[in-house]
Amino acid sequence: MLIRKGVKIPMPQTVLIADDVVLDRIAGEGVVIYPGCRIFGEKTLIMPGAKLGHDGPVTVEDCQIGTDVELKGGVFQRSVFLEKVTMGYGAQVRAGCILEEEAKGGHTVGLKQTILFPFVTLGSLINFCDCLMAGGTSRTNHSEVGSSYIHFNYTPNQDKATPTLIGDVPRGVMLNQPPIFLGGQGGIVGPVRVEYGTVIAAGVVHRKDAFGKGKLLLGHAPVNRATMHYPGMYRNVKYRVINNINYIANLMALKQWYIGVRSPFFKTDSMGEMLYAGVLEKLEMALNERIKRFKTLAEKMPESAAEYRKVMKTKADDTILRQKQALFDRWQDLEALFTRYRGYEGDASRREPFLEKIANLIKEKGCNYLPVIRSLDKTWSAKGTKWLQGIVDTINQEAFELLPSYKVK
Repeated sequence: MLIRKGVKIPMPQTVLIADDVVLDRIAGEGVVIYPGCRIFGEKTLIMPGAKLGHDGPVTVEDCQIGTDVELKGGVFQRSVFLEKVTMGYGAQVRAGCILEEEAKGGHTVGLKQTILFPFVTLGSLINFCDCLMAGGTSRTNHSEVGSSYIHFNYTPNQDKATPTLIGDVPRGVMLNQPPIFLGGQGGIVGPVRVEYGTVIAAGVVHRKDAFGKGKLLLGHAPVNRATMHYPGMYRNVKYRVINNINYIANLMALKQWYIGVRSPFFKTDSMGEMLYAGVLEKLEMALNERIKRFKTLAEKMPESAAEYRKVMKTKADDTILRQKQALFDRWQDLEALFTRYRGYEGDASRREPFLEKIANLIKEKGCNYLPVIRSLDKTWSAKGTKWLQGIVDTINQEAFELLPSYKVK
């Protein structure tokens, strides 16, 4: 049936299409499935022009693959790939990833719960899970991650409350920010935030927030000393809590961007609507993952405080102890806040005029996402950013009302 509808399968006897795959969700025009590919899942979607397995076998499981996407080799599970995404040989893209238009990865790239905005480019031999990266304006002016880079997302205390925000949502979606460069043979220890225009030099393992546009970070002198490690103690949880709340708030802003701004660009045909549904599903997966990991951290706090008192004795910092207790005591309220704001659209007086502007641009320029967004002038981009930043700020503000000891002074 697939061959009859126009799918090119050079060696059909080497390709496995599982029984649960809905063949109507695989387009015919321009689709190529090379030898050795395996396709599973009732939610799998393959749109026109997609090419699977050019450089080696590809396994796809419940992924939504947009127009002209090239997955050259590897394993791809429960993720979504928008127009003209390219991933090289040996990729392992696990559940919860969203790769937006023209994002690109070289060979042997590992992703999970990763969101890449348009044009973001990853080199080769990279492990880049649990982070969101934005920045750049085009295929020739894009954020870049050098080869052999790692986002360190698992702590010695065995938690993953470590999401890193490289750029942000309110400004990044406007496709007008300076690119971010993460030099090869380096890494980031999450959770941190990295500002637009930042360059982290090759070979640097960065461990702190990087605020201030246009900074070149050359790293620090190596620390040659040994100290005791006390499992579960968490000497300082403040920055972890602040960055987790802010990351979740940014995800909620991104969800509203898709619902309000991006939805018309998908709803031009039935396959586009399926792709859109896939993105929304992945955003919910991302929110669920981050809240689950954050909850695990909160539940560790009583044990952490006890260990901290035991180790530090009279030197224990009362502020740190209060922060740990507050996170544990107020977790249910914090989780309820996240639930309440999942559908928060932001200030209507900011949202509605911006959506009207987008609708007018679609009529003028056609229903093509990248040209429409890049045609926004500075004034309208700033208005859209203000709407989305309002969502982020409101969630942060209410969270810190619950956790006053975490407020940034």
